[in-house]
Amino acid sequence: MTTTTAATLTPAQALRLAFALSLGAAVSLGITRFSYGLLLPPMRADLGWSYTLAGGMNTANAAGYLLGALMTPALMRRFGPVPLLIGGAVWASLFMVASGFFTSAPALLLQRLFAGMASAWVFVAGGLLAARLGALQPSRSGFLLGLYYGGTGLGITLSALLVPAVLQAASGEPHGWAWAWWALALASFTATAVLALAMRALPMEARAHVPASSSDASPRSTPVRRFGWALAGYTLFGAGYIGYMTFVIALLREQGAKPGDITAFYALLGVACVASSRLWAGLLDRFRGGGPQALLNALLGVATMLPVLSPAWPVAMASGLLFGAVFLSVVASTTALVRHNLPAAQWATGISAFTIAFALGQIVGPTVTGWISDGEGGLARGLVASAITLWAGALLASRQRALLT
Repeated sequence: MTTTTAATLTPAQALRLAFALSLGAAVSLGITRFSYGLLLPPMRADLGWSYTLAGGMNTANAAGYLLGALMTPALMRRFGPVPLLIGGAVWASLFMVASGFFTSAPALLLQRLFAGMASAWVFVAGGLLAARLGALQPSRSGFLLGLYYGGTGLGITLSALLVPAVLQAASGEPHGWAWAWWALALASFTATAVLALAMRALPMEARAHVPASSSDASPRSTPVRRFGWALAGYTLFGAGYIGYMTFVIALLREQGAKPGDITAFYALLGVACVASSRLWAGLLDRFRGGGPQALLNALLGVATMLPVLSPAWPVAMASGLLFGAVFLSVVASTTALVRHNLPAAQWATGISAFTIAFALGQIVGPTVTGWISDGEGGLARGLVASAITLWAGALLASRQRALLT
C-alpha cells in the first residue's frame, strides 16, 4: 500500500477521508447519544421513570463525556489520535450492547457514563484529525470540518430508521427496547470497521502523535483562556441543545405524533445535519471570532421554541429541519475558532478545552430540563428553558473576538 502524504493527497481523497471520519461522529454522537431520544419514551413507560431520571441518563452520558475529554490529551499523547479514534469507537459500540442487558436505573446510568467516556475519545480525536485534514486542503477546510461533524446526522438518520422498526418488531417481547440497543450496536460496529479500514489511507502528517508540549500546556501558557466568552457560550449551548435532543420526541408523542411522523421528523433532522456541512462552510472559513457561534445559537433557540408555540405538524417538521441544519455547525464553529486562532501544535489543547465546556453544559442540561418538565407546564416549559439558555449562549459568544489579526 502506498503511503499518502500531504503532497499526494487529492481533493477526492480528502473528501473520502472526511466522510470516513464522519462515521466516527456518527457512532460517538449520532448513535451512542442521540438515539436515546427515540428510546426514552418506551423505556420510561416500561421502567416507570420520572422525566428527571430519564434526563439523568443523558446527564450520566455527559459526565462520562467530560471524563473522556479530560483523559483524551494524555491518551492521544500515549497512543496517537488514530488508535484512540478506533479504540474509542469499539468501546462505545460494546457499551451500546450492554444497554440491552440491564433494567435497573443504577446499572443503566453507569452504562451511559462509560458510553459517554468512550464517545469523547472518538469525537475529540476525530475532530483533531478533521482539523489536520482541513489544514492540508486550506481552501476547503470549513467544508471538510463540517462534513466530519455532519456525520452525526448520519447516525441520527440511521437511528430514526432503525429504532422504530425494531421497537415494532419486538413489541411482544419483555423490554422490547433492548433489541433496539442491540441493533444500534451492530450498526456502530459496522461503521467502526469501515472507519478503521479508511484510516489506513490517512496522510502521515494528519495521523502524527500529539506533541507532549501541546498536551501538557496549561491555560496560563496558551491563549486558550482568552476564549472565555466563546467557552461560556459553548457551555450554555451544551445545556440548551441537549434538552431539545433528549425530550423533543417525548413532546411530539404527547402532542399526538404517530410513529411514522416521529421517524420522518428524526430522519429529516439527521439529513439536515449532513447538509449543514455545506450550508455553513463559508461562514466558518470567513469569521475568526465568536460571530458564527452566536448566530447559530440564536437560530437554535428559535428552532427549540417552534414545537412549543404550535403543535401543528408542519411547525414540528420546520423545527427539526432548522435544528438539524444548525446544531452541529455550532460544534464545528469552535473547532474553526481554534484552527483560526491557535498554532497547530495547540489545536488538541484548544479542542479539548471546548469539549470540556460542552460536556459541562450537557451534564446540567438534561436533568434540569427533566426536573422542569416534571413540574407545572410539562415538557413545553422544559423546552422554553432550553431556548432561553441557547439565546443566553448566543449573547455570550457574540462578545468573543479573534485572537490573531
